Order: sequence, then structure tokens, then C-alpha cells
Amino acid sequence: MKFKNISRISLIICMTMICIVIAVSGCVTSDSDFTDFNYSNQDSNTANQTMENGSTLQNSSNNALKTSEHYEASGYCPYVVDGDTLDVEGVGRIRFVGVNTPERGEPGYQEAKDYVKRMCLGKTVYLDIDDEKHHDKYGRVLAVVYAGNVNINQELLKRGYAEVMYIPPSEFNPYSWT
Repeated sequence: MKFKNISRISLIICMTMICIVIAVSGCVTSDSDFTDFNYSNQDSNTANQTMENGSTLQNSSNNALKTSEHYEASGYCPYVVDGDTLDVEGVGRIRFVGVNTPERGEPGYQEAKDYVKRMCLGKTVYLDIDDEKHHDKYGRVLAVVYAGNVNINQELLKRGYAEVMYIPPSEFNPYSWT
């Protein structure tokens, strides 16, 4: 009987430790997860400001930029499908919400894809996932994609690589990006 109680206590302690490790591992992140932006390859005239308190940043055209605490997900971009779709490790296939770039074989396709590759491929990207509609009909995550503090969806529109494609419901108003 004494041996059974020791075994039971050991099992309880072991299970408690496993639960604590699992709970803590989801809460601990490295500061570099959100602050180690690669600004050297940015193709934009945005200001690279970092606020200690995590408040909203402003760029030169007065459009609000998001800080790391406003992103719902982030991950490494190993593949760019086209000008408005890419893959993000740990998240899946991402469809840039609110914009539409030319399809393969259409004028402007390669320019849009090349811009997204230059800004995102091989880098950590940050995603503001649409709270109104998380996925499109193909199962892709709908999001605003940030490389550093550059809103890639907005830049595609400003540079003429994309057109507005607003499909409600959406928390984002892509007309405000033009």
C-alpha cells in the first residue's frame, strides 16, 4: 500500500510539471520575435520609428502603422505564390485582404510578384488577420501583411501593382490605403 501511494504521488508531480512546462512555453517569447525587423531591404519611404511603450507608429503620410502587439500572427515566408498570395510557416497560405493583383499571363503579374518577393521572401512577415472573415473560399487566411513596418497590401495599391478588391464583411477598408 505504501508503494502505491508513492507511485501515485510521483505521477501527480510529474503530470503537474508537464502542465506547467506546456503552459509556460506558450507564454515566453524572445524580444527579437517582434523587434528584429530587417529594414535594409525596405522599398518604401516610411519612417522607421520604434516606440518603447508599443504605441501606434506613424509614417510620413500619416497612415497608422501597427506595432508588434497588434499582429495576430507572424512567421517566415518561404514561398511567394503570386502578387497577392504567399505562404507563412506556422500559419499557412495567406491571401492579401482588400487587394487583387494580375493573374499569371496578365500584364503586371510578374511586377507584382517580384515586389512581394523582394519585400517578403526569406523574411519574417507579420499578419493582421481579418477579424470579420478569417478565410476565403479556398481556405487561405485573409490578412494585411507587414514586412517590418510596411503595409504590403497598401504598397501594392500605391505602386499600381494591385487594384482594390473589397469583399464585405471585412474589418479593413482598402479604399483608405489609396
